[in-house]
Amino acid sequence: MSILRSLALCALLAPLAALPARAQFAEQSQSSASSIPQSHVIQADALNQLLQAGKQKPALLQVGSHLMYMQAHIPGSQYAGPGSQPEGLAKLRTHVAKLPKDQLIVLYCGCCPWNRCPNIGPAYAELARLGYTNMKVLYIAANFGADWVSKGYAVEKGE
Repeated sequence: MSILRSLALCALLAPLAALPARAQFAEQSQSSASSIPQSHVIQADALNQLLQAGKQKPALLQVGSHLMYMQAHIPGSQYAGPGSQPEGLAKLRTHVAKLPKDQLIVLYCGCCPWNRCPNIGPAYAELARLGYTNMKVLYIAANFGADWVSKGYAVEKGE
């Protein structure tokens, strides 16, 4: 095969070689925090008011790191594993398995700024895939310390 033919063939096949990377990027962008519909996002003050009212007890699931959960978490929440890891998603599935599909579930992480959180998007996408219809995701702009703890909202430590 001539060099020109080889180059032409490479030029034709190059876009196909990029398909897995494009698919991976599309998959990642669909499971980022910014892909979560605004109607499923809850602000810290609204969640705090909901918890203070005590009328509707949501299932609170922290989907970040275990160390962060041990340091401080929302009272009544459960550690459901890191949403960015397959074992974390498996643990999340275990936590919600007995819940009705319309149960109010609030997911939160707080490891880092919203637009860089690796955990919240995949956890939300997994619950949506499983058919849960009443989900909220706590909007944490900077991190859990700045957007929950420093506002004086209640926290627990340890398990």
